Amino acid sequence: MKLVRYGEVGKEKPGLVDKSGQIRDLSAHISDLAGEAFSPASLSKIAALDPTKLPAVSGSPRIGAAVGGLPKFIAIGLNYSDHAKEVDMAIPAEPIIFMKGNNSLCGPNDKVEKPRGSTKLDWEVEIAIIIGSRAKYVAEADALNYVAGYSVCNDVSERFFQIERLGQWTKGKSHDTFGPLGPWVVTKDEIADVQKLPMWTDVNGKRCQTGSTATMIFGVKKIVSYLSEIMTLMPGDVIATGTPPGVGMGMKPPKFLNVGDVVTMGIEGLGEQRQEIIAA
Repeated sequence: MKLVRYGEVGKEKPGLVDKSGQIRDLSAHISDLAGEAFSPASLSKIAALDPTKLPAVSGSPRIGAAVGGLPKFIAIGLNYSDHAKEVDMAIPAEPIIFMKGNNSLCGPNDKVEKPRGSTKLDWEVEIAIIIGSRAKYVAEADALNYVAGYSVCNDVSERFFQIERLGQWTKGKSHDTFGPLGPWVVTKDEIADVQKLPMWTDVNGKRCQTGSTATMIFGVKKIVSYLSEIMTLMPGDVIATGTPPGVGMGMKPPKFLNVGDVVTMGIEGLGEQRQEIIAA
């Protein structure tokens, strides 16, 4: 299934995208795509519905962040071997974990703000894991049982804030609009092998990132298992899992985003995003 949130900011409704690409309204069945809506019981209930009996959504509504509520927004840094090579950093022995403010979540095609004082605004195409069941001390072999599905995420990053100012990476990752998520959540049953998905990013029409989840240092199973030892994962939590090479910071010379630039990105089977950069 492809599950989508659509409508004005703060007034998004839950929907299902049928096989023809038509959005069907789920409001009569769930209040939002948040929290327990991603539980196995809830997803089974939605899967049993006949899409042709659900109201068709007219027009081309705004697509909201693929997950609602106030989830934990967790991210894994430096998690692609070819990306680590491009930025000349050692392969980490364990997953690098940081948090993104949940205020940064936004729709996949919403405008992205360039913060005041920003000088090194960067892009990162990432596959995001959406948790479906409470996970604590989960074995790696069982980890996918706790996953509801996947989505595309742009882990927008202000590198000056992230690296050159004191403190942790979170300060360069949490500005409003720094977490475009969507266009939808694709349930895990539709993805044959999450570790073999091509992904890409274009900036102003020029291809910058070309990669694959195949080069992840720590795969989805390892990430879910590892995080479940650090913190309890809950339904609706979002985990961005790292990016392949081609980020602005890794270019020679480095290239960063300015007001008016347009970023498009996508992952095979999960959809595409488009953002225009605006001033905060």
